[in-house]
Amino acid sequence: MELVFGMPTEEQSSGKKDFDIVIVGGGPAGLSAAIYASRSGLDVLVLEKDVAGGLVGEDPLVENYLGFKSIKGEDLAARFKEHALEYAEIHEGEGVDEVKKDGDKFVITTYKGEYTADALIIATGTTHKHLNIPGEKEYDGRGVSYCVTCDGFLFKGKPVAVIGGGNSGAIAAITLNDIASKVTVIEFMPKWMCESAYQKKIKELGIDYWTNSEVTEIFGDGKKVKGLKVKDRATGDVKELQVDGVFIYVGLIPQNEVAKQLGVELTDRGYIRVDSNQRTSVPKVYAAGDITGSQAQIIVAAGQGAVAALSAYEDLRLK
Repeated sequence: MELVFGMPTEEQSSGKKDFDIVIVGGGPAGLSAAIYASRSGLDVLVLEKDVAGGLVGEDPLVENYLGFKSIKGEDLAARFKEHALEYAEIHEGEGVDEVKKDGDKFVITTYKGEYTADALIIATGTTHKHLNIPGEKEYDGRGVSYCVTCDGFLFKGKPVAVIGGGNSGAIAAITLNDIASKVTVIEFMPKWMCESAYQKKIKELGIDYWTNSEVTEIFGDGKKVKGLKVKDRATGDVKELQVDGVFIYVGLIPQNEVAKQLGVELTDRGYIRVDSNQRTSVPKVYAAGDITGSQAQIIVAAGQGAVAALSAYEDLRLK
């Protein structure tokens, strides 16, 4: 049955309110945890405020996930969701408003009501970091984007810039090369920041990659983006780059609101601190995936989800 965003189907919504485990977040970590927890005999609910699959669905192309030489991110995310639905109840479009401890239970409140659980797995991941420069907010959705997969097609035959030259930015630039008339990558650091394989591809395609460059402003005509102001960090000189689209890939920030509500210990950067078994500082609360500040890789997130689920099973059933 096809899932409608924000409206779980009858197959997904059992009407149950009490579960062994509630998993907050439906990316690779959360969905992997759901499969392992369910196969261990636990009753599982996944709550995802957006669409299951997480940021994987925004990846134009995934070339380093075991078993797939190359697969679109949206296709891989769909496979994850399809697999997890065989085991767990998944509510898309249902974010968590509040989590609190009530005796031995966790009480999770959403717009649909309350759920209770014996254990909680936080797999809320990260969200895109913003530059916080003039024009970014004003032109968000009017030339400024954080997702090539979502918006790249809007700039067919037009010049675009990718801000951020790490792996994500490099992949975005390579993808846009087949769509846009011209692609320019702008990297803050004084050296190439993406893997050598991407460096080679960018050079082969003739994509400009500016290093030691800082975007100071995104400007437009009040309706849409017209260009960028870019400062050479070595000389201080500022020049304008005329583009119609700006794709920002400058890093990620942890979505740690649920952790804060429970008093879970965080790192200095706001990520959830976990031990080798994905346990947090709060008993029967576990964390997995990018929210832990680990390597932001799909396979790492999925592995941590499995570990978190097995640790929860051990704590709930074997002790």
